[in-house]
Amino acid sequence: MHPLEIIRTAWEGMLANKLRALLTTLGVIIGVSAVIVMVAVSAGTEATIAERINSLGTNLLFVTPNFTPNRAGAPGGPPNASAQLVYDDAMAIADEIKAVAGVSVERNTTQSVKAGNLTLEDVSLVGTTTDYPEVRNVPVGEGRFFNEKELERASKVVVLGSGLAGELFGDSSALGQTVTVGNTKLTVVGVMKEKGLVDGLDFDAQMYAPITLVFKKFTPSQLARFQGDRVNTITVEMAEGAETEKVIQQIELLLVQHKEVTLDELSFTVRTQDDLIQTQESTTEAFRSLLAWVAGVSLVVGGIGIMNIMLVSVTERTREIGLRQAVGATPGDVRWQFLTEALALSLAGGLLGVIAGVGGAWLFGQLGGMRTVVVPGSILLAFSSAFAVGLFFGYYPATRAAQLDPIEALRHE
Repeated sequence: MHPLEIIRTAWEGMLANKLRALLTTLGVIIGVSAVIVMVAVSAGTEATIAERINSLGTNLLFVTPNFTPNRAGAPGGPPNASAQLVYDDAMAIADEIKAVAGVSVERNTTQSVKAGNLTLEDVSLVGTTTDYPEVRNVPVGEGRFFNEKELERASKVVVLGSGLAGELFGDSSALGQTVTVGNTKLTVVGVMKEKGLVDGLDFDAQMYAPITLVFKKFTPSQLARFQGDRVNTITVEMAEGAETEKVIQQIELLLVQHKEVTLDELSFTVRTQDDLIQTQESTTEAFRSLLAWVAGVSLVVGGIGIMNIMLVSVTERTREIGLRQAVGATPGDVRWQFLTEALALSLAGGLLGVIAGVGGAWLFGQLGGMRTVVVPGSILLAFSSAFAVGLFFGYYPATRAAQLDPIEALRHE
């Protein structure tokens, strides 16, 4: 039998029972659309994570402590000085490594803030340096950031996030106003531009002060004279064209020298933006795996449905099979006819699934508040899966039809 004749016969067989064919392909439709939506949600989440982290600045390295147990041993023993990341480490990186364009540090604390009769509790206060707006890509919207002289003198000045300024002063200008942070009165010298939520951190709800002032007034340490003033993070902006691995190596060697430890004993991690992106993306793996199982189960259910309906079709059309064999159709022709019908059902379901998946991904992105990105490769993957399901689950019914005895088939009523 000519291949086109096989395809025509299979298509006519499927159209003869349109509703049954549609219900048969429902599992394939759900499975294929689930694959596309799954990949779209995952790709959208990963793109959002990358954009948020990259919005913090470019060519950045993040130096953070590992929080390993101190070598003093027992709980309550003196902290290990070599495990503390301190302000002097940041200054050394800025001064001694030529491939560094800027360095900012952060020491975070929460304080109450009072302006007039309004008091806000647990507001994040970030102690930092003058390079912070450029390094972290958080520009000043009104007024200015504090300068080097104010940093050196631990001047009582503060820069407010745009959201915090709005809460404290409404539509009035915050510049020149006095706010009481904890028990210390600070003068507002600037308001940051709106930044929004980035990687779970609301930049607009924070306030920024010279880190020397934060050390002095808000996080005093009895050990600072021996160990230095501890910081949470050192953010390093590399110069244009600098080699990332080389700069990381220079930072690690510098810290080794400062802490008087070996490279293996160094209790700090230097991470790139790509490292942060990969870490964040790993949190989406469980969600992606769950959807993959849902899609896989739906495709298997769809395949079982196709096998079931093809077996029913073989039983219903036993006499037809006998007639075809009597007029010259070979077992191979019969096998290909029913296998083509199974593939047609599966591919039709795959096509409808692609349409439903692309539409569902768009609708999910519009109504679900989560970004989705349809990946062309997911469409190919889903369609290929539908083809494989039709081939696998259609083979047994097709083989069973091909193995029917022509004489017995003709006697079937």
